[in-house]
Amino acid sequence: MAMWVFGYGSLIWKTGFNYDDRVVGFIKGYRRVFHQGSTDHRGTPEYPGRTVTLEPAQEELCWGVAYKISKKEDQEVALTYLEVREKQYDQKAYLDFFTELAATTPSISRVMVYIGSSDKTVNENYLGAAPVEEIARQIIHAEGPSGPNRDYLFQLEKALLQIGCEDKHVMDIANEVRRILSEKN
Repeated sequence: MAMWVFGYGSLIWKTGFNYDDRVVGFIKGYRRVFHQGSTDHRGTPEYPGRTVTLEPAQEELCWGVAYKISKKEDQEVALTYLEVREKQYDQKAYLDFFTELAATTPSISRVMVYIGSSDKTVNENYLGAAPVEEIARQIIHAEGPSGPNRDYLFQLEKALLQIGCEDKHVMDIANEVRRILSEKN
């Protein structure tokens, strides 16, 4: 049986595992937010970066990409890889994935997705909401083993636009980062 993985952050542009199919679409009832701290990829324990997670949002859609992994060996390798890559996310959910806005029946059921919950007792890296300017400044200054946090932000913005998604939250933060950086020059 095939395994499906939903990417709504860096998995959109940097998969890191073998897959058989890549489908653009969305999940319902969640929004993408820069509320998850990253101390292992895009920041450090002393200066955490910010990456996206999902938060429940009744009428919202979160666009991204679902990856189909058919072969058992590829599934095992992908799961091992994702458990390390996504280790700062404390929840794994299995959600319905849609490709058509008018659809009432999902295109794919039980797509696996990693979520960093807002429960600080189990997710010590959760940073929560903050004003756009504060998030932008944190992203500008954070850098980790995977590179500068701003690269993650700009890659996410570009990847979303390439799949036809204009995410206001992501774009507002990216525009604020650009504004602050242009003032410095």
